Amino acid sequence: MKLLIATDLSTNSRQMMKSIAARPWPARSTACILHVVDFSPYTLGSELLKVAKRTSEDTMKIVAKDLESLPLKIQTDVLVGYPRNAIPKYAKSWGADLIVVGSHGGALGHLLLGSVAHAVLRKAPCSVEVVRARPQAAAPGAPMKILLAIDGSGFSKAAVRSVAKRPWPSGTSFKLLSVVRPFMPTMDVAAPYFYIDQSAQLADTIDREARTRAVDAVVEAQALLTRAGISPVDGGEPPLGDPRTLILNEAKQWGADLIVVGSHGWRGLDRIMLGSVSESVAMHAPCSVEVIRS
Repeated sequence: MKLLIATDLSTNSRQMMKSIAARPWPARSTACILHVVDFSPYTLGSELLKVAKRTSEDTMKIVAKDLESLPLKIQTDVLVGYPRNAIPKYAKSWGADLIVVGSHGGALGHLLLGSVAHAVLRKAPCSVEVVRARPQAAAPGAPMKILLAIDGSGFSKAAVRSVAKRPWPSGTSFKLLSVVRPFMPTMDVAAPYFYIDQSAQLADTIDREARTRAVDAVVEAQALLTRAGISPVDGGEPPLGDPRTLILNEAKQWGADLIVVGSHGWRGLDRIMLGSVSESVAMHAPCSVEVIRS
């Protein structure tokens, strides 16, 4: 596994490094710790920019020590550019499997995630984990609570496979959540009763089929995890409602340390019209979120 760890060398970023160090990673994994010096405050080529780059290179040697306990082959790199563009571009050229980036916290929307992390989540060519530090720093190897939000799609199955094939701390709990999104037909108040009745019947049929797909998704995911030696917690019947809201509520109530969700890869107008469950969860979650791209 090739792990690209994007750090801004802040205090929050050091907490991210501790979270990474507390988890096991696949054997023979490689980690690249990347820092991008944002040249926007400087005149390109100025002496101050050169000093900032040299200082960052020295600091990176200290940061890398946070991962010394892990059996990872570690390298570091410092670039000059715009972080939100440079990180995804570097991930593509380096062939990263997972980008790990920290969240700075905040009050609203993208501020909750941080503008750089938000941009990386949208532009990344691979899976992305947005790390939020736990209230108390976890000891290396401490059990985790992992919530897998699934919908039965190919993207969702890729997320389950990703979790199944990776090592996790002993005693880690896994929970599956498949939400039934209700069908909301557009009703014209002037429509004849016949058409209103037909619409209601159609909505009922679609809701039943959606519930069947949700149940099937859980059964299939349970089977895959069981074959990997993982016994997920019984999450009960799939709930009905907005997936974004229910995933966030479940993560908070269950006390999840990590939410794993598949990305449907929507871009541009599709994202605006359909919304992105994975992006919304990553923006507002009370814990770390891993968005899997197959």
